[in-house]
Amino acid sequence: MPLVWFIPSIIGPFMTRYSTYLFIGSPGSGKGTQGKVLGTVPQFFHCACGDVFRALDTRSGIGQKFIEYSSHGLLVPDDLTVELWCTRIEAQVRAGEFKPDIDALVLDGIPRNIGQAKIMDDLIDVKQVFHLFCPNWEELVQRLQKRALKDNRLDDANEEVIHKRLATYEAETKPVLEHYKDFVATIDALQPPVKVLQDILDVIWASRSKSLVFNA
Repeated sequence: MPLVWFIPSIIGPFMTRYSTYLFIGSPGSGKGTQGKVLGTVPQFFHCACGDVFRALDTRSGIGQKFIEYSSHGLLVPDDLTVELWCTRIEAQVRAGEFKPDIDALVLDGIPRNIGQAKIMDDLIDVKQVFHLFCPNWEELVQRLQKRALKDNRLDDANEEVIHKRLATYEAETKPVLEHYKDFVATIDALQPPVKVLQDILDVIWASRSKSLVFNA
């Protein structure tokens, strides 16, 4: 049975895959910030995987599936994670928030591993992958600690927890870059956020003829 058996009805066999820009980077690299900013530009729609999980209705069928796994301390399967994402995107299309015929999708936090990336090949048409590169782990640790304290998430400020998150990224998410190797633009995430944004926009503008037609 194909992995995409669960795809919602909005993605039928005659529908073009969503034009998509991906942000991939370690925790603290700023991918969520940059994705959110890009999503404020007309013709771009930002969907953060973290927001999808936070909006999960635990009373729904898919919500009950997530509870079943989490209550037993089990990892949620990749196909179920992508199913949840599909359900969220479908709702945003129906609500008129995301207009796939004119908007490019901006994603961060998904795909999180090679398995999810392979499932999503049938759903998204990747135009560019922005690899927010930050080789200085100590800088990432400081960023994550500051963010955790600001959000009053004291457990997340623990340095051991942060190092485990960074190690998980290196082992599971970073290999996704190889899956999209023909579309990767590496951006120095240690730069000031405004310079990071400028570099991202420069790449998008330079490749516009191959990806999207931007109207005034």
